[in-house]
Order: sequence, then structure tokens, then C-alpha cells
Amino acid sequence: MARVFVYGTLKKGQPNYKHMINTAKGLAKFQGRGHTVEKYPLVIAGKYNIPYMLNIPGTGHHIAGEIYSVDEQMLQFLDEFEGCPDMYQRTLMRIQVVEWEGKGGAGEARAASDGVLECFVYSTATFPPEWVGLPYYDSYDSSGKHGLSYVLRESR
Repeated sequence: MARVFVYGTLKKGQPNYKHMINTAKGLAKFQGRGHTVEKYPLVIAGKYNIPYMLNIPGTGHHIAGEIYSVDEQMLQFLDEFEGCPDMYQRTLMRIQVVEWEGKGGAGEARAASDGVLECFVYSTATFPPEWVGLPYYDSYDSSGKHGLSYVLRESR
């Protein structure tokens, strides 16, 4: 099992969460909530209003999201879904645990005295330079005050 941190449309209550609970795509078990230890820019970009974490450490905000434990099948699905490695790149990042619900793994979250876990995160280093000038968010909600409606793949 691998740990994945999601910050956008794959979170609970967001448009693509359905994929996280579709066992035909693999297993994803919600473990808890956290935020990136380092600051990153989280922007909403492109004609489909997709949330992107730009891989520019030290700029932006501590990004809030959810931590999942996923099997190899789900990890492969997520790589494909996220257009890895072209659109997003899957990298290990340090995530500060804020709330832990993981059963049988609670000790794992507490193993680090500072409550920090390494998780795979889909961020991007392959973005148009003008995205750096977009507004930065610390949390993504598809129906947030930003007014930028996410366009589902089925509707593109």
C-alpha cells in the first residue's frame, strides 16, 4: 500500500471523489486530513478550471487535503487519471497530519514525533509560466468563492 495526498477534485464531496471509492479501479482507504509541510502555489487553471499544485516549494500556501492508503491498482489508475508524467508528476512530499482516522495505522501517523508523513502527491512542474501569476489557494473546493466551475471529463 502507498500513501497518496489529494488536494483537488478527488477529495470527499468533490466531482471526482467517485473514482476513489470505485473498487473496480482499486482500493483507496481514507486515513485522515493534513496539509503540505512546505508552501506551494495551488491554482485553478486551463479551460476546464482544473486545480494544480505547482511544484514551486516555498511559494504560496500550506495546501490542505486528504490522505489515502491505496493499493497498486489504484495507484496505477491515479497515474493514468492524472496524466502522469506529462500533466502531473507523482512525487513524495511531506504532509503534516491534522486529523487521523486510519484504523490499524494510527500508530503509523504518530510514529513521526512531529506528525509528518511522506505521501505521493500529484503536482506539476510542466505548466505555462503565466500560471504563476494566477491567484493561489490553500484549499480547493469546486464550488468555492472563486466562481471557476470545474468541467468533468465526460463534459469536455
